[in-house]
Amino acid sequence: VPFCFHKCHYCDFYSIVDTQDRQEAFVARLRRELNALAAFAAAPLDTIFVGGGTPSLLVPRLWRALLDDLHALFGAAEMRARGGEFSVECNPETVTAELMDVLVSGGVTRVSMGAQSFNQKHLKTLERWHNPENVPKALEFARAAGIGRQSIDLIFAIPGQTMEDWLADLAIAVSLNTEHLSCYGLTYEPGTAMTARLKRGDFTPSDEDLEADMFDATLAYLRGQGLDRYEISNFARAGAECRHNMVYWRQGDWLAAGPSASGHLRGLRWKNSPRLDDYLRKDSEGFAPVIEHELPDSRRGLFERMMTGLRLAEGVDAGEVMRLSL
Repeated sequence: VPFCFHKCHYCDFYSIVDTQDRQEAFVARLRRELNALAAFAAAPLDTIFVGGGTPSLLVPRLWRALLDDLHALFGAAEMRARGGEFSVECNPETVTAELMDVLVSGGVTRVSMGAQSFNQKHLKTLERWHNPENVPKALEFARAAGIGRQSIDLIFAIPGQTMEDWLADLAIAVSLNTEHLSCYGLTYEPGTAMTARLKRGDFTPSDEDLEADMFDATLAYLRGQGLDRYEISNFARAGAECRHNMVYWRQGDWLAAGPSASGHLRGLRWKNSPRLDDYLRKDSEGFAPVIEHELPDSRRGLFERMMTGLRLAEGVDAGEVMRLSL
């Protein structure tokens, strides 16, 4: 879902500022793509993840239509009954009780909340426009609706951020009874406003030694709070790992829908056009315009399995690697 109400300066994901004038056309086009993709999936699925952008910006009426298709085409109700995982990314400013009720009725079992920091000064540095006080309110809306599985995203090594500031962010996140935390060191991606500001000298980046100390402190603090690291940047209580993301890191199969989405199916990789205009205009029997694709390649598959598997605490099974290399 490509819409955001503001483009955060550090973000290099495809997104556009939303005025709600294209939400209707986008959801209609997305539903056509889902219908086309359904031929390649055996329902029910194991997991669904709706990312962005800001999926919680979609109005509830359009969410209902989208969820109806996910039920009819991919067995979302049966997936939930089997213990499957259905995640939706949310911005705390756009979460309402009505939206959470709609998501629950559509089978959503997990929300990922983009907090980034609970310090208003650091949010301003990131050009992240939300009130930190709305994070616990948004999580409570989700819990009241019946979404008990919750994750929070945080960023460290923000210019001007001290170790004390970072530990305070971690403590607040843990106090909200979340079962999962994603903690990312700030990255200056090419083409982002944050990188342009860095090159202009608008701020001084965090010291590398401080960033490393923050990384080590994160491991120690969260382990002491019962959240173990299962992937480089992800921490969870036992059994609360993000099952959907594990599919990526274990090189499983997943379908992709929407502009800039990437898919992987039996060794075939593809990426949809990252332009909403192209996505809305070009329609090949429902399928999205593809700008990149890679045919199955056993050598590349072995490399990717090693590369992503070594991100995980579980590592890579030596026997599996031997089988892939034959």
